[in-house]
Amino acid sequence: MSKVEPEVAQEAPVSRGGARRTPGLVPVSESRRTAEHGPRADLPEAGPSAPARHDRAAAATGPAGAFLRMLGSELGLTFRRPRNVAMLAVLTAVPVVIGVVLRLLGDDMSDGPGGIIQQVTGNGFFLAFISLSVLVPLLMPVAVSVVAGDALAGEAAGGTLRYLLAAPAGRTRLLAVKYLNAVLFCLAIAAAVALAALVTGLLLFPAGPVTLLSGVAIPLGDALLRMLIVIGYVTLGMAALAAVAIALSTLTEVPIGAIAATVVLVITTQVLRAIPQLDVIQPYLLPNWWDDFDAVLRDPIAFDDLTSGLLTFGAYILLFGSFAWARFTSKDITS
Repeated sequence: MSKVEPEVAQEAPVSRGGARRTPGLVPVSESRRTAEHGPRADLPEAGPSAPARHDRAAAATGPAGAFLRMLGSELGLTFRRPRNVAMLAVLTAVPVVIGVVLRLLGDDMSDGPGGIIQQVTGNGFFLAFISLSVLVPLLMPVAVSVVAGDALAGEAAGGTLRYLLAAPAGRTRLLAVKYLNAVLFCLAIAAAVALAALVTGLLLFPAGPVTLLSGVAIPLGDALLRMLIVIGYVTLGMAALAAVAIALSTLTEVPIGAIAATVVLVITTQVLRAIPQLDVIQPYLLPNWWDDFDAVLRDPIAFDDLTSGLLTFGAYILLFGSFAWARFTSKDITS
């Protein structure tokens, strides 16, 4: 029977000072001496452009850069979605249809000197105003309600909202991105309708100096500049509605519910506007100010009317934007 040789215990390595130490651990005194030796010679030293590169990288990955990347991604999703593209195409087709109908049947539909049809057939610039007057009361609000009402409720219904919030984005930043995306969609539809109407009107009807509602004729170039004011005014009016739709979108996880509630609210306020006995509440109704863009057809421009409308839009954005922020930042996200 062979003897089992006793195992020889392996001694722990001994440092230069003679003290025993556990493998893998570095004494504090040794690590301090290593740090005092300076950077290692085998590693490349940072060049003079390294701080600049670091600053650029920090700027690209900072809060502003993250916000812009989120906004760009949201805009890409919005304008690539077939439903939104179809709505944009329908809205831009309406001015073309109106222009073609007035071109073919304008003589039979004439409403006399000074009428809106007579103005359009006499100068194609007015086709933009009649197109916006037709679309702003209902069709454009429906398109805005679909995009803004689906902003948060659609993410919740699809189960992607909590994954968006799992990233270091923050609820306030996500809400701001969703609202700014809706505002840019409002700008897109207002500009697309105005551009389609101007191109159609200038192709089908005469062009030249524009006679305003005040009876003063201005050059076509000045009239086009006034159209930019109209586009901005309509955009802000629709942006106020977008704030209402997003606020409703924070209350439900069913996007069709937020969209339908916004559309019903628009229709209800339009009906209330038509009741003379309710004139006292009309200044507080959002649609009451949407069609005041005809103030640019006066000389001088009726800035008082435009200012009243802009103040109303701002009040709606502040009120419903605050409600949406308070609701969204405090609600329990489960989907």
